[in-house]
Amino acid sequence: MVAPPPKTPQAPESQQQLAIAYVAGAAVEELPGDLYIPPNALEVYLEAFEGPLDLLLYLIKRQNIDILEVDVAEITDQYMAYIELMQAGQFELAAEYMVMAAMLAEIKSRILLPRPETAEEEEADPRMQLIRRLLEYERYKLAAENLDDLPRLNRELRQARAGLPEIQRTIPEPVVELSDLLAAMAGALRQAELFEHHHVSLESISTEEKIGHLLRSLEKNRFVPLVSLLDPREGRLGVVVTFLAIMEMMRGAMVEIVQSDVFGPIHLRLAGKEPGKEESA
Repeated sequence: MVAPPPKTPQAPESQQQLAIAYVAGAAVEELPGDLYIPPNALEVYLEAFEGPLDLLLYLIKRQNIDILEVDVAEITDQYMAYIELMQAGQFELAAEYMVMAAMLAEIKSRILLPRPETAEEEEADPRMQLIRRLLEYERYKLAAENLDDLPRLNRELRQARAGLPEIQRTIPEPVVELSDLLAAMAGALRQAELFEHHHVSLESISTEEKIGHLLRSLEKNRFVPLVSLLDPREGRLGVVVTFLAIMEMMRGAMVEIVQSDVFGPIHLRLAGKEPGKEESA
């Protein structure tokens, strides 16, 4: 009895050979033996140019030479070779590429043609106009690359959005001590003192009235003690008004002040009245 051959373990599905293509729904895993692929069937262009100036700048940079020292003849040959390559690949060329080719051919011919020796003035370099355009284009291209390197929203940067958290704030009740109340009251009193003002009121006792009262008292008596003229019921204001009235009468030479002894009592009498004359009843 012959034993059955051992089963060959199958590779995992991820390691199985992938199909090259699907023809009529059937997977093709190997290339047919009679398949002929032309050598020029596939061409890959890695460089992409945005115009004739971009192509010229690429050709100059590839030679690692200065734009001001560019060899127009060599650049023209390379440019025409690239144009022929694009035409061979059946690419539709823009009109500006052909215009640049004509300009390069003109500059090349002007450089190669001999110049007349009898020329009075030296002709301008035919390359200068092209060089100025290349320098200007290079500046704009470098500025565009610098702008493109800047971080851009939704490309390098993403705008973050987040909801605001709900914060519950609890304010503790203040603890007021008796000392705090006393300090607040003292501060309020100090604040109130700043708004105090002096109230000026009219005199309740007039100086003119007091002068008339003193004259009537002096007319009845020869000498009148100063103390008797002060009425305690009038208070401090009465004393001040009485002294003001007496000084006003002295300034007008209406009364005389008499004092018989040093530190003795002070008496008042009317000015011009004789000491020995008796008062009539």
